[in-house]
Amino acid sequence: MKSVTQPFFLSLQIQPSNPHRRQTSLHSLSPLSLSSLKTHPKRPFPIKSQQTHLNKTQSTSTQDDGIPIDHVKTLARFKSLHNHITVVQVSRAADHPFAGSRLLLLDSPGNIHSISFTFPNRRLFTSTYFDVFATLPPILPPGPLAVLGFGAGSAAKLILESYPTGVVHGWEIDPAVISVGREYFDLSWLERKFPDRLKVYIGDAMGAEIEDGFSGILVDLFSKGCLIPELQDPRTWEKMRRSLRRGGRIMVNVGGSCVEAEDGSDGRVVMEESVRALEKVFPGRVSVLTLGNRNEDSSVAMTGEMPDVGEWKRALPKALRFYADMWTPFHG
Repeated sequence: MKSVTQPFFLSLQIQPSNPHRRQTSLHSLSPLSLSSLKTHPKRPFPIKSQQTHLNKTQSTSTQDDGIPIDHVKTLARFKSLHNHITVVQVSRAADHPFAGSRLLLLDSPGNIHSISFTFPNRRLFTSTYFDVFATLPPILPPGPLAVLGFGAGSAAKLILESYPTGVVHGWEIDPAVISVGREYFDLSWLERKFPDRLKVYIGDAMGAEIEDGFSGILVDLFSKGCLIPELQDPRTWEKMRRSLRRGGRIMVNVGGSCVEAEDGSDGRVVMEESVRALEKVFPGRVSVLTLGNRNEDSSVAMTGEMPDVGEWKRALPKALRFYADMWTPFHG
């Protein structure tokens, strides 16, 4: 573990430590180091917002500035069968886009797994890749949407609240994560509010399937800070393709140079290998959206012909429309 005299970076990027889970990562901050930092309440909590995309109306001056550690409160911390789990609350007084948010951290690196904004300044959208995921429903055929790597339900919440007919089936391997989602991240409330539109399954996301198939699949699967190796195998994408309805699409968080794998793997190389594997199954029908800059970038890939951007934007919540302009074709 790094000494507390070292800088700590809250990196908003997907780095699940479990093979079948979506999450974002807090690279240098483990639960233990968070506790240690609390002995230095005036020390800044530096942020590298590597998978955020702030709206023009949001200040970007705080992206690389620290949150004072006394603005971060630990609400829960324990070890499950699959993870070290920590829930933290960022004070509404913090001068940062995550002010007022609740974060789910997993495993010893402290990977951010889910994010939710709390009262009284509650807001729905997160200025993270979860918002990109929430742009998918308007360009899908009717039918349920799968979330592979459900976590505490961040992506599901955006979709259910934004689209009155949206149906989400989510897979999460760790039942303790679902329990935390219900207690701290409004998941119980979502299940009560949308009993016919939200289904949560405890199990291996790679085995997700339902009768008649999915209209779309959101994929966010990492292990030890790196995309799972199955995503570099075209056979994985072929299996997912077969689980789609006619006209269905896959949208996947493929990471990028921002990813810091435990084994030292180059996040950009793994991202490119994964997108190439996807393109082999969907030749000429893969697009990529990149957030950040080349040194600290992350990407989301999407299958299918590029939709009419104007129609797509008209069907999106206003806060998400700019994402429709950010996609570019993948050329291998």
